[in-house]
Amino acid sequence: MLLGEQEQFLSYNGEVLIFQLPKPKHVEGAADKTVNLCVRRMAFDRDTKLFVQKSSGVFSMRASHLKIEIICCSCTTDSRTGIILPCVLMKKKKRNNVVKYLLLLLHSSNQFEQSFHFKLDYELKEDIRLFTGPSVLWRHANKLFYISCDTCTVLSAPVQLSSVVWTGKIEDEGTVVLGIRTACLPESEDDDEFSTSDRAIWGSEFFGYAIETQKMLTGTCFMPHAYSRVVSSVYVCKNEILKKQLRISLVAITQKNQLIWFQDGLPKGVCELPYEKPCSVKTAVTSSNDLLFIVSFASGNICVVQRRHSLQVASKWQKVKSVLVDDFIGSGSEQLLLLFKDDSNTDVLSTFKITDLGAVNYASGINYKHDVPAAEGLQENGLFTVQALETRLQAGCTSVQELQQHLRLKKRVILESCRALIDLVEGRTHILPTAKEVKCRREYRSLLNSAEPFEGLVSLWDDVESPPHSLSKETSLASKVPEHFTEKLWQRVMGDSLVVGVKLTESFYLSLSDVSLSLVMRQDFSSISPIIECRNKIIKLNKAASALAVSSCQIEPPPKKMKLDLHSKNDLNKEFPKRCSRVQLDGAKTVIAVTNLSPLLAFHRVCCIVLLHAKKQKHPNDSLQESKKITVHCGKILLSLEDISNGKYSVKMRRDNSYCTGSMEDILAVLAVSVRFSFQIVSSDCTLTPVKSWLLGEMECTPFKECHDNIFCHKAGNVYGTVFNWTLKNPFEGVLTLFCRNLTVLFQCLHSLTRVLPPSCDVKLLRSGSKGVLTEQLALALEKEMLTLRSSFFSKESKAENSLTCGKEPGKKIIDAPVASLLDSEEGVQQFRKTLQNEREESMLSMNQTMNGALYQEIALQIAEAQLSSDRIVWRLS
Repeated sequence: MLLGEQEQFLSYNGEVLIFQLPKPKHVEGAADKTVNLCVRRMAFDRDTKLFVQKSSGVFSMRASHLKIEIICCSCTTDSRTGIILPCVLMKKKKRNNVVKYLLLLLHSSNQFEQSFHFKLDYELKEDIRLFTGPSVLWRHANKLFYISCDTCTVLSAPVQLSSVVWTGKIEDEGTVVLGIRTACLPESEDDDEFSTSDRAIWGSEFFGYAIETQKMLTGTCFMPHAYSRVVSSVYVCKNEILKKQLRISLVAITQKNQLIWFQDGLPKGVCELPYEKPCSVKTAVTSSNDLLFIVSFASGNICVVQRRHSLQVASKWQKVKSVLVDDFIGSGSEQLLLLFKDDSNTDVLSTFKITDLGAVNYASGINYKHDVPAAEGLQENGLFTVQALETRLQAGCTSVQELQQHLRLKKRVILESCRALIDLVEGRTHILPTAKEVKCRREYRSLLNSAEPFEGLVSLWDDVESPPHSLSKETSLASKVPEHFTEKLWQRVMGDSLVVGVKLTESFYLSLSDVSLSLVMRQDFSSISPIIECRNKIIKLNKAASALAVSSCQIEPPPKKMKLDLHSKNDLNKEFPKRCSRVQLDGAKTVIAVTNLSPLLAFHRVCCIVLLHAKKQKHPNDSLQESKKITVHCGKILLSLEDISNGKYSVKMRRDNSYCTGSMEDILAVLAVSVRFSFQIVSSDCTLTPVKSWLLGEMECTPFKECHDNIFCHKAGNVYGTVFNWTLKNPFEGVLTLFCRNLTVLFQCLHSLTRVLPPSCDVKLLRSGSKGVLTEQLALALEKEMLTLRSSFFSKESKAENSLTCGKEPGKKIIDAPVASLLDSEEGVQQFRKTLQNEREESMLSMNQTMNGALYQEIALQIAEAQLSSDRIVWRLS
């Protein structure tokens, strides 16, 4: 360090901040002197075991007739942002005994910010503290003063005190100052008699003062008043409110060279310190979760007290310039950084030591004869700790190996399943290895002494040579589906997305539900899954209707009404299956899959099989019969980097007079990769004619030639490619639907729209379409729910009637004769009794009908699906 240079050290986020203030320098052509406050950010390099400079900053001050000094530095919270920042308190002393103080904040860009300044007619010398705000607190003439960035005015606390031993945060109280003052004996006898006797005997007491609330706190919750004559510094380790009482844990250093641990105002442990005149105490939490107390002494010595079963000195050092606590090596726990005095070297970080009294121990240029070795008990505890850690490490390695083996097995299962799926689609028979083959492979692997175990995959039916029945059944089912159901297969590239679409024929899509697409790579990759992750959309796009792009699981019932003859069960049973088959996909003609393009281009050339999964509705007499799951092979798509570079699959949107000439596939691709947002716009004072002018004018939109209701934005910039749909219900209300790439484009469009709308307009985001459409859909969903319940009841009733009819003896008819004629003879009485018994049994059966489990499951599933659909629409309306 140069002669006359001031220096302060501060730790911040694992870095060491060095604040240096050299002598003033003359600037050429200026009468004033300039002083530069320099800061250097130093970080520890674990490779070189040295501190290296990461960045630096300078704050220039004019020093004409002034003496500038660094008073103190600390890390405090900026109340404007809640971020902890380093701050420095500077002093400028003038000749007329007026002292000016500046508080500077250091930002991450190494730029200094002057938070506030104030002037005093005396110098700050006693108990100077920096705390949240930032704020400055000090003691002068046994009075407490403070100033913050909010007030910028020096305030005085209404207390008399002889010293400040701690300043910090207390729960529910804010910033609290713990000090010592002359005892104020109470006049009443209600106070605790032990506290009163302590104050009377020692003549002094502890007290707490909350700065924000200007409230006095009882000092006995910190420690007894008997210690007020000897305590010089305090560090509060923990404070909390339990059962409406303040619970505090703290350590205090005394003038008797002791460190005392207090819990809820009572002493719990004491440790004799090795040196005299302790000044301050701070804490550190190491990687072994040990709590260390670092005590600094006026002579420049440092000792560390460890708290386990009892308080004991763990280590001590001499000739220490500064001690800092932070995570300097980036291990996730705290360490001590000791900076030693070395007059032979001007580099401030040339002689240092980083330690946590455990595994971390980095040193450079230390004179080890001043180091006192740790106690033998600590070394023994360290040995036990290392042995326990080794045992945990071995157990962890074993667990990792088991997990790796399990993951390899799951990977083999997934790859084998993918190969089986490919064989299923292409009509081949997939045969799994038998148990005998796997056993031979394992024996062969053991002969090779392979370290990696072999996990074989065998069929659950090892004794069956042919494929399982379900697999062959699905294969035959997929092969029986006619190919003419798929009208067209196409693909487009939109940015980093691959869009694959399948257009279905009219006779096919009307009998399907739960439709989705899958892409399977034909290449046999041993390290990756051939199944391509993609998201599905079903898009309806007609020339006379608006475009809808929704997920396949969000399709709502069609706008159709049914006339039901409640007295005719046959008509109901015939009509209900048709409604079930059409309700999911009425009007949906194109199924689209969207996936990320860049992972596929890593293979340069890819061939993918396109599969369509759906439920094909049956049409039996029983309306509750479950539908069949089918898989349709729609074709193959080829993808190469050369074709994409040549723009073979690019979307082409051009202007032709007043129309956009994109093909239907291009329009569907744009809608598929876009996110849909609908807004209801209501104007109470003016008509909404500016919306259409805004679309055609400022946004430069043109309608699609294929569907006029949707218009394409040709405006240059981020909004290019956005699709709009403007539906005007009446001159004062309309719905604007946007299909945009991301939220940024949406915000830009809305910002532009709000500038042309009247100020009285109300713009509301719709969850799914307008309120009127959702209301109609809710009515249809509730109608479907009612029909499902009624159909399940009629189905149960018809089955019960059939069972009762079958229970009667054929050929016999109940005699409908007068009762008196039957009772004339014994045979008539027996016949009447038998007839009465049969009628009673039939009545009991009709009142106590039963149902088998399969029928009950089908009915419950139908009812649950109907209720789920209506509940979903109610949620959208709410």
